[in-house]
Amino acid sequence: MSVEQAGVVIIGRNEGERLRACIQSVLPQAAQVVYVDSGSADQSVALAQSLGCDVVELTTDRPFTAARGRNAGYRHLLTHYNHLQFIQFIDGDCTLDESWMMHALAKMGENGKIAVVCGRRRERFPNATIYNLQCDMEWNTPIGRADACGGDALMRVTALREVHGFDESFAAGEEPEMCFRMRAFGWQVWRIDAEMTQHDAAMTRFSQWWTRSVRAGSAYAQSSYTHGDAKYNVRQSLSIWLWAFVIPLIAIAGIPITAGLSLGVLLLYPILGWRIYRWRRRIGDPLRDSVVYALFTIIGKWANLVGQLRFWRTRESKLIEYKSAEVA
Repeated sequence: MSVEQAGVVIIGRNEGERLRACIQSVLPQAAQVVYVDSGSADQSVALAQSLGCDVVELTTDRPFTAARGRNAGYRHLLTHYNHLQFIQFIDGDCTLDESWMMHALAKMGENGKIAVVCGRRRERFPNATIYNLQCDMEWNTPIGRADACGGDALMRVTALREVHGFDESFAAGEEPEMCFRMRAFGWQVWRIDAEMTQHDAAMTRFSQWWTRSVRAGSAYAQSSYTHGDAKYNVRQSLSIWLWAFVIPLIAIAGIPITAGLSLGVLLLYPILGWRIYRWRRRIGDPLRDSVVYALFTIIGKWANLVGQLRFWRTRESKLIEYKSAEVA
């Protein structure tokens, strides 16, 4: 496997200098690079063109989503460079590790049924805020055979074509959903022990973290609705309803009947927090980080519930941008 067989799809919107860093990190590692722009108001398009990238500008007749951008990008590459066998997807607020493609292509060469290879995505400034920290911890997934990948991953063109790419009805959670469909066709997803990308979440406010958690809840709802017959993400959705709705309902509604004893079910929350804390400690996270992660995981159940309700209200997925949007 060689870099001549690999192309890169970068998606972005108003990324500014982060886009420059992204493009400069991928140019030495791929034969062809395309930047897909989702209505940027800054100089992103001109910047990408000046650095030698192909550019695709999405039209405004449909909502901008990551799934739509990635599909447009990889289809552009395959139309103009049909020799490509692998596509590296990366978000415009990330940079690619200089040795990533070498490691990822080597893994692809081990088995023709590997459709997706991902590695360690890191937050660029994990200690800047507790919200950035949680992103960095969330992306520290187990090494080996995996169920899904995130937005940054190397994918085999044959597998992409077989499943017809990303489902553009998903405004979030499109990568795990596509991996689910790939695995149904017998393809494999692997997480390898190699540095892949650095990401700039730039989350400085609780409202941004909350919005991101709302988006996750909406994605769980849509995926369980779409593939519920295969039990995809059904357990995760039920867990959100249990912790954010059922348990509080039992605690409050039972007060008149139990003379307040029903409030005892609220003790399940510190138990859950302890279990999450112990899990993070077992995988090597520091004490303080593990406490923060456990606490925000529990708080996030209510944000997830908001996302579930947003989806079930219309049964349509709408774009939720945590870097700019606010969700009530």
